[in-house]
Amino acid sequence: MMAAKGANDIADDDLEPLADETARQAQRVVAAYATDADECRMLLSMLGIGPTGRGD
Repeated sequence: MMAAKGANDIADDDLEPLADETARQAQRVVAAYATDADECRMLLSMLGIGPTGRGD
């Protein structure tokens, strides 16, 4: 079942990228509450903040 479009819907073009620190904080929260590594990867992917390489 698809959600109805409302007045508050935002177009993909209007979205701004997350700041690196915000994404890192969100990754930590997801990792803390995920039941296992697979769930963590799935949730991060769904949020668009999947893990990045450690070579930063």
